[in-house]
Amino acid sequence: MKIATWNVNSLKVRLPQLLDWLARRQPDVVCLQETKCEDQNFPAEAIRAAGYDIAFSGQKTYNGVAVLSRVPAADVVKAIPDFADEQKRVLAATIGDLRVVCAYVPNGESTESPKYQYKLGWLTAFQGWIGAEAARHVRMVVLGDFNIAPDDRDVHDPKAWAGQVLCSEPERDAYKALLNIGFKDSLRLFDQSEARYTWWDYRMNGFKRNLGLRIDHILASDALAAHCQGCDIDRDMRANERPSDHAPVVATFSS
Repeated sequence: MKIATWNVNSLKVRLPQLLDWLARRQPDVVCLQETKCEDQNFPAEAIRAAGYDIAFSGQKTYNGVAVLSRVPAADVVKAIPDFADEQKRVLAATIGDLRVVCAYVPNGESTESPKYQYKLGWLTAFQGWIGAEAARHVRMVVLGDFNIAPDDRDVHDPKAWAGQVLCSEPERDAYKALLNIGFKDSLRLFDQSEARYTWWDYRMNGFKRNLGLRIDHILASDALAAHCQGCDIDRDMRANERPSDHAPVVATFSS
């Protein structure tokens, strides 16, 4: 079973790339972030024609999440319960015996910004919800654009990024709190070469110079992680013409 996450940074722009990628990689479950697409404009017909059931929650210009799956999704949840938030950032669904949570964590803008406080509050609410979901679902995966580089291995220049948004200690502590619920970072289950990133700034030839961050993650529950056979970053997608600034991450499980 292949499970993937990809911040497409506009589904309208990236739809041809997505359809080509689905045909080549044949994932079983895909979580998308930053679809930037209102529900009435979601390209459901094209994605269903590619062989996928879809659950989605979007808004114009910003945010938006979707879950694509080979089999129909059930028990869909489109917001963090009891957390007032108009932004479309989470989508949970049960696919077979697997609980899937697609997340687009707020960026935070800067540690001095009110958006940073919103991010920390969002993460607190998210953690509480994930804990409750994990208590009900043994096989569970939480994946998406976390907008957090968990440690210095995930940053091209740790000194320059020290204490900055995406790399601050409160954000990293929030990420660790999710792991402590009973999840494993799928990529870190395996030996990795240095400089493995999932996001590169469009500016200053960030991708060509590999000035990146690893901020897109697949967190597998302990029961699911025991069956993880591999996890990789499909960085070739970042080399496309008009690419997303993120690359897909794909984890493979034996069952």
